[in-house]
Amino acid sequence: MSGAGPAVAQLDVLVLGSGVAGLSAVVRLAEVPGMRVGVLTKAELSQSATRWAQGGVAAVLGGDEDSTDLHLADTLAAGAGLCDPDAVRMLVDEGPARVRELIALGAVFDREAGGDLARAREGGHSTARVLHAGGAATGAEVERALVSAVEHTAAAVLEQWFALDLVVEGGRCTGVVAVDPDGAVEEIRARHVVLATGGAGQLYAVTTNPVEATGDGIAMALRAGVPVADVEFFQFHPTALHHPAVPRPLLSEALRGHGALLRDAAGERFVDELAPRDIVSRAMAQRMTAAGVPHLWLDATGLEAFDERFPTLAERLSAAGLDPAVDWLPIAPAAHYLSGGVITDLDGASALPGLWAAGEAACTGVHGANRLASNSLLEGMVFGARLAEAIEGGRHGPVPTGVMRALLGAGPESDIVATDVAGLPAPPWTRRRGRADGDAGDVTKCRHRLQRAMTEGAGVLRSTASLAAAAEEVGDVAAMAATWPAGRATGEVANLAAVAAALLRAADLRVETRGAHARVEYPETSPGWRRRLVHGRRGVAVGETR
Repeated sequence: MSGAGPAVAQLDVLVLGSGVAGLSAVVRLAEVPGMRVGVLTKAELSQSATRWAQGGVAAVLGGDEDSTDLHLADTLAAGAGLCDPDAVRMLVDEGPARVRELIALGAVFDREAGGDLARAREGGHSTARVLHAGGAATGAEVERALVSAVEHTAAAVLEQWFALDLVVEGGRCTGVVAVDPDGAVEEIRARHVVLATGGAGQLYAVTTNPVEATGDGIAMALRAGVPVADVEFFQFHPTALHHPAVPRPLLSEALRGHGALLRDAAGERFVDELAPRDIVSRAMAQRMTAAGVPHLWLDATGLEAFDERFPTLAERLSAAGLDPAVDWLPIAPAAHYLSGGVITDLDGASALPGLWAAGEAACTGVHGANRLASNSLLEGMVFGARLAEAIEGGRHGPVPTGVMRALLGAGPESDIVATDVAGLPAPPWTRRRGRADGDAGDVTKCRHRLQRAMTEGAGVLRSTASLAAAAEEVGDVAAMAATWPAGRATGEVANLAAVAAALLRAADLRVETRGAHARVEYPETSPGWRRRLVHGRRGVAVGETR
């Protein structure tokens, strides 16, 4: 649609984003009699980070060697002390049913010769429990199945729209201000708004994320004073192909699960290939720095039937002039997944009534300081469904469960630490009507400037000096972005600057190494920092985890 006409003048639920979390919610809510559900996405309905997910879906679907307790233990271990156990328990217990529902919608997962679902082992998992589709095309298959269902059920599908900011009236979220495909700024009203806008991999110059991953939902929440947490824990995938393509081609974790080896510049193995991603990425970054090289190697020459097991990867490698049967594959860590986001309760409700969040845009407590491989698609399916059920049941605001406990006074009291994040200026477009435009050249330059600063200063390894240098650059970009007119390109840079500011502030405050956050001056994990940094209207609240 090109305009917010009568069909979307007033919705019951407006979902921002078209990844697995948002579409899982839409599929359920659209079936509720009388419920008017709309989806707003800045690209096409089928273009989201879900589509790019090469990992699989981790779920316990039976088998003598696995159990939900083992899946729980693996997730808690990867999260380095910051997972919420209740959220993880819901993930592993409810996940299998969500996977079966997806299969019922038509998703086709890989199977063994006898017909059973094929299971692979990935980093951080104690046993094989990860389902794949097409070897390394799982996200595309999940997206295909959900998009097909949504196209037949949603009351409104707004493609090529860009949400600028939340509309907050009377202490609750009542809609969004958005730019339509023709550049006009309009307001869309809804009783409930769901942030399912994905992550922020475009903070970095080297990323596996598509160009749409600019942290839009998290930035809108920050500007509205809605509590956001754990943004310093940006996970870098260790095995992105060292290649000029954007996003970087991802060499699936499943390769290491099948026996591929990591080798340094001298050809030696140096780390357990099936360790969690934070450990592997940190070991790689240290080796690369010590040797002064831009990449290391993934040796998949010992894998049998590579083309049959991983047809999508084989095609991409061939296009890059690489043959995994004979060539070692050049790899380097790339920005991959934001473990934090908008704080929610266990049903996806944020601290602002009427505003919900799910998927990579949310902080449910599932991932803690580092996401376990292949838990992201599962999280989207589980919490997207829980969110839908809560809205259907008449909920409007949060309850004291999961990460939300401390914010609602049901958990340990929080000490407040001063921060400038709460002072983010409201962009000039928040209440502007009319057309959107801007100098594309200047906007693109600012985006690249921010990405370079974040890559150099807030990558796998961080220091006090590098964070300060990045913060100065980001501050300059944010000041420029505040003067721009409304539009998708300008809005994306403003959003990246907002999320970057929060990430850098939290990374500077957290003087330890934990999970995906590594400070070179503080290489050890500190028991005193088993805490969650929360950005909100009052600043950063430091709350104990359970």
